[in-house]
Amino acid sequence: MELEQRLRRIAEQSGLIGFGIAAAEPFPEVRVEMERRLAAGSATAGRFTYRDPVSATDVRSTAPWAECIVTVAHGYVPASGDPGPPRPGSGRIARFATEDHYRPLRAGLDRIAAALTGDGHRGLVLVDDHRLVDRAPAVRSGVAWWGRSTMALAPGIGPWLLLGSVVTDAKLAVTEPMRRDCGTCTACLPACPTGALEDGVLDARRCLAHLLQAQGPIPVEFRTAVGDRFYGCDDCLDACPPGRRALEDSPRAGRIDLTEVLSATDETLLRRFAHFYIPGRRPRYLRRNALVALGNSGGRDAAAMAARYLTDPDPLLRSHAAWALGRLGGTGAATVLESALATETDGEVVAEIEEALGTLR
Repeated sequence: MELEQRLRRIAEQSGLIGFGIAAAEPFPEVRVEMERRLAAGSATAGRFTYRDPVSATDVRSTAPWAECIVTVAHGYVPASGDPGPPRPGSGRIARFATEDHYRPLRAGLDRIAAALTGDGHRGLVLVDDHRLVDRAPAVRSGVAWWGRSTMALAPGIGPWLLLGSVVTDAKLAVTEPMRRDCGTCTACLPACPTGALEDGVLDARRCLAHLLQAQGPIPVEFRTAVGDRFYGCDDCLDACPPGRRALEDSPRAGRIDLTEVLSATDETLLRRFAHFYIPGRRPRYLRRNALVALGNSGGRDAAAMAARYLTDPDPLLRSHAAWALGRLGGTGAATVLESALATETDGEVVAEIEEALGTLR
């Protein structure tokens, strides 16, 4: 059996969808677009592949011996579940993060790499790695096509996929790109809660999925739009017609108790959400997200929990707690905020408390 056929069979036996082989040539059009977005300010410098667009679009800068890139995809729905409708006091997790859905992808890629090394070739696994824009080889090899949402889309699963590659020095027969695009469909564009999507361009500064993973405060102007989201955002994916059928058999999953998160220790949070990207592995960002979601979703103990965080040692959390309490209101909310204001020394927190009091009045 030819090596390409063996690799394809390994991917299929690993439960992966799509299989393609691309030449390891640079992706100059992707690099140009990344640099354009950086210059326009719509991408975040220093994050993932945007740390260095030149190397991220030329795998030979990392692996000069590379000849081909073997790319596969893992479809994570319906197994990832569906969070269902909003529920007071609960937060929503995007489907890709309900558990470590990269695990089966990595396992399949490791098997492919082992087959290559067993034949005397090199095999470098790259998955969720800043050294390669994973969508570029997926499109070149015919595993997926570029969606208008900037996501990679594949037949039968739409945008509900995770991509990974094995870079190799084996000279393999390449596969052809898919002759498909989104046509006239624009369903994803109006679905974005903050208007972050234009035609094939994402403004990361407005993207809720990015903001919930970013450092610092969540911008006030986007906090209401966060809704009950705790991590990630699926709205543009939910709206994508090619992926809707894949959602039909999704079980209920992807909701967490926000007061439980806000009551947990650092160790518990880092263990429970070990598969999340958390800036600096600092649980303060999970609590920040939970406070905003709590302010939007409410719940029986929501106001008491927000009030408790007004005395937290971390000013980032005190400021988001003030915002949440201003949203929640209720008996005694103004009194609690006024009491916090009398002793607060951080200027940003003072401003948040005053804004919350203005909201209540």
